[in-house]
Amino acid sequence: MNAEDDPSTDRDGDQAESLAERQMRFVYALRSKGVTDARTLSAMEKIDRAAFVRGLFANRAYEDMPLPITCGQTISQPSVVGLMTQALQVGPRDKVLEVGTGSGYQAAVLSLLCRRVYTVDRHRRLVQEAQEVFDTLGLTNITAMTADGSFGLPDQAPFDRILVTAAAEDPPGPLLAQLRVGGIMVLPVGQSDAVQSLIRVTRTEDGLEYDELRPVRFVPLVGGLGQD
Repeated sequence: MNAEDDPSTDRDGDQAESLAERQMRFVYALRSKGVTDARTLSAMEKIDRAAFVRGLFANRAYEDMPLPITCGQTISQPSVVGLMTQALQVGPRDKVLEVGTGSGYQAAVLSLLCRRVYTVDRHRRLVQEAQEVFDTLGLTNITAMTADGSFGLPDQAPFDRILVTAAAEDPPGPLLAQLRVGGIMVLPVGQSDAVQSLIRVTRTEDGLEYDELRPVRFVPLVGGLGQD
């Protein structure tokens, strides 16, 4: 039997084509939602979101929607990841702090854009699972740790960029203090999960500048360590 006559070969070809189509739609959806920065799009093409989505929702990895993960958290919808990433304006020599590791997807995208990513989460299980994916993908410039992210990482400060993937009522003071002059922080703020705004904070020689980017909806930023 020739390979072209082998039904299993046809099925594999169909599956590969289907994956390529899903990835193409994935990138198109990012562009249609306003993700236009070339470096951000390139990083998101290279980091397969499916590697970070497990269980019942694995087949929805390429849809532009948030999905549940362990510890009662979510993996953000790709367009929001893209918009937050391009708003951060990450440079190749930057040192980045991410507060809220979650699935690890956002940190993985950032790792292709900067020199080093420090990512923290209050849930030990999430950090461990994310580290496993980082290792599998060969992402060696990510340092993941369990910590109360609302206090940042003073020992590693200052940071060129800070990204917060949970909503606080106001930008946390300890994080602002760890942002270098010229640095940028992007985070959601709001007093409830129904009314939140994504903002960008830029530290200048004269103080802090705030830009409101768009409405969003994130889980709340919670202090302390989780039980998981």
